[in-house]
Amino acid sequence: MQWQEGSEGQRITKASSLVEDARCVVTWQWPKDIQYVYIYSFASGEEDPPEGLTARELKLYTREEYKVHGGYRVPADFTGARCFRIFPCVMGAGGLTPVRQLDAGNLTRLSGSRAKIRCSVEYGASLFSRHRPVRIRLFCEVPVPREALCYVKKEGGVPLNKDDGTVYPLVSDLPAGRTDLPEIRIGRSERIRIFFTDGPKYGELFEIVPE
Repeated sequence: MQWQEGSEGQRITKASSLVEDARCVVTWQWPKDIQYVYIYSFASGEEDPPEGLTARELKLYTREEYKVHGGYRVPADFTGARCFRIFPCVMGAGGLTPVRQLDAGNLTRLSGSRAKIRCSVEYGASLFSRHRPVRIRLFCEVPVPREALCYVKKEGGVPLNKDDGTVYPLVSDLPAGRTDLPEIRIGRSERIRIFFTDGPKYGELFEIVPE
């Protein structure tokens, strides 16, 4: 796909988005002489450069469609943050050519739903030992990469955050559904809790629900 640099008068501006009746509504300010745009939707942090995009990744949308629907509307069925970049298109003798605009004016970001990770921690009995077994059970609505979660062990109380104790990583990815982590042994006065390794990053995608 061929791209061209645009003029100031061809720039998309004031891109914004919201969720309305379970649908994502994307709006923007059209330049005076632009009748077509390409809409590029991508997960936050995963934007590809225009030169690497294909027609399958871009949605052609007309000014007339925009008027009829009051913007661009798609189901809000995604998890985590979703971004939309609107590229203006210029009609020429060879057909439509998208304009390479990469600024804040044609970009909007929307937070979607978060997949739940249900977590339970069971402490076993240990009458004659300084240690006791612990079983951690997770139920994930969607697959979760191992780097998203960790468990934290603390002496004398339940950890309040990821930095409130000793951090241990998970050793494997979690599939959708139930997962029983390998049993571990901790001191009788120690407690364990599951946390995100990076709250701002993974907190947009998942929600930990203690049980």
